[in-house]
Amino acid sequence: MTDQVPIKGAGMKIYLRLLTYVRPYWLPFSLGIIGFIIYAATQTGFAALMEYLVDAIGEQKEDAYIYGPLALIGIAFARGLGTFMGNYFTAYVARNIVHQLRVVMFDKLLVIPLDYYHNNASGHILSKISYNVEQVTNAATESLKISVREGMTVIGLLGYLLYINWQLTLVFAAVSPFIALVVAVASKRFRRLGHRIQDSMGEVTHVASENVQGVQVVRVFGGGDKERHRFQEASGQNLRQSLKMATTEALSTPIVQLIVSSALALLIFLALHPLMSTGMSAGQFIAFITAAGLIAKPLRSLTEVNGAIQRGIAAAQSIFELIDEETENNSGSLISDRGEGRLQLKDLCFSYLPNKPVLTHLNLAIEPGQTVAFVGKSGSGKSTLANLLPRFYEPTSGTILLDGHPLADYDLGSLRDQIALVTQNVVLFDGTIKENIAYGAMQDVTEAEIIAAAEAAHVMEFVSRMSDGLDTEVGEKGTKLSGGQRQRIAIARAILKNAPVLILDEATSALDTESERHIQAALENVMQGRTTLVIAHRLSTIESADQIVVMEQGEIIEQGTHDELLAMNHTYAGLYKKQFSETYTPKRVNRENTGDIE
Repeated sequence: MTDQVPIKGAGMKIYLRLLTYVRPYWLPFSLGIIGFIIYAATQTGFAALMEYLVDAIGEQKEDAYIYGPLALIGIAFARGLGTFMGNYFTAYVARNIVHQLRVVMFDKLLVIPLDYYHNNASGHILSKISYNVEQVTNAATESLKISVREGMTVIGLLGYLLYINWQLTLVFAAVSPFIALVVAVASKRFRRLGHRIQDSMGEVTHVASENVQGVQVVRVFGGGDKERHRFQEASGQNLRQSLKMATTEALSTPIVQLIVSSALALLIFLALHPLMSTGMSAGQFIAFITAAGLIAKPLRSLTEVNGAIQRGIAAAQSIFELIDEETENNSGSLISDRGEGRLQLKDLCFSYLPNKPVLTHLNLAIEPGQTVAFVGKSGSGKSTLANLLPRFYEPTSGTILLDGHPLADYDLGSLRDQIALVTQNVVLFDGTIKENIAYGAMQDVTEAEIIAAAEAAHVMEFVSRMSDGLDTEVGEKGTKLSGGQRQRIAIARAILKNAPVLILDEATSALDTESERHIQAALENVMQGRTTLVIAHRLSTIESADQIVVMEQGEIIEQGTHDELLAMNHTYAGLYKKQFSETYTPKRVNRENTGDIE
């Protein structure tokens, strides 16, 4: 896609679609156009003033010393007014368009399927909202401004030239096909390079974002040289494409200027040749040459702006590709209050790729209030199953029932109201602890409800030692807090939501002993009265589950209570014994040597 040049006419369709965002701002846009018309008229007025002054000198008009200066001041005032109106109102419209596009893109990111995020690097997505939109700004502000202003200037001056001497004007107009050829060739290259620059800028953002997020790993494992090389490669690619764009711009402008100057030289030759009789007065001749000379600058500007327009079209294409992405399937209409939390899996199958099943013919019944643990090796499909419940993905075949209704029958918002989620990788947003507990739809709950949830999740245990209490800022992604503290805030968020179904995806892994003790106690609180699905590697944390489901390669191979599965002496028993020998014995050593309590 990156090197693809849109088919003929596609660029214009994209630009016209971009201009549809102008419709709500037709009044300021019209005022901007009027401003440019005034500006263009002053260019033609200046050429006409030259004719008047030269003829006035030749004819010794007595009132010329009054009207000439007044006309010059009037032209200057009109040009200033036109420039202000054109620049301000087009900028007003363009910045609003950019704001609209960013809002529409962000809104789309909130509702597109999850696989879009898996298929597109975060840096490239962010680049669309930041860099690509700014390229559209250039196309919608400077480019549009110059195109309208200079285009109308050219039209006005050509009209004046035709009025003075249409024969010579036709000679001047004969250079138009050559200019059009230069612009057409440059346009294709500009658009192709525009796509490459966007992709390379997305890669720059992607590499930088990865390093900001993984700075500790980079430093501890000595990845500085590798990451430096990656960034230099990404930035170097952007540099190379930008220089190619600059070269094309730098060549196209003087070529057009040379063509225009050659045409202007031909006009002077024909007008001054003894054998040619133009029938023009001295004033008309000066005015004609002045007007023809004034055309050179707007023509040059029109060719220079072509690069920005093509970059804007390429950027708009990538933006519209995101805007046109299909949203999550929300065809269900069932709106439910807090349900019981009864879950059924009926012949459930799922695959990310064709002919590569991740879940195969799962059948399972989970009663309200039960705690069901899913165990198995990595890649057995546990987390995938957890992602199917909130309909982040749709089953390939089979169905999942919640309280007797297929998930597809539920309105997405209503379905997700029935589910709370706590994962190993806790997501906190820049703000206070209170704001992160009462997040989203819970932002209007009372202070007492937040404190109760915080107490139940053992959040108050560490908040009580903070000077700002629940109003303590957590920092970006909760970096001001420890992993255990972040985890407890996530549990408090789940408790406050009070959903009938709770998903715990590796919620206690990779925590220290003290944090795990608090979190296990918090989890016991949050699991009460809820249907709980636990995905865990630490088998010691799920011994009291009502059911333990052992998965392997997307299938359920064992199912029962902890004691029943141990008695079977198959897969679960093997996993438990292996984990017991690997983890339990070292903990005993730690107790003897360091006094840690597990």
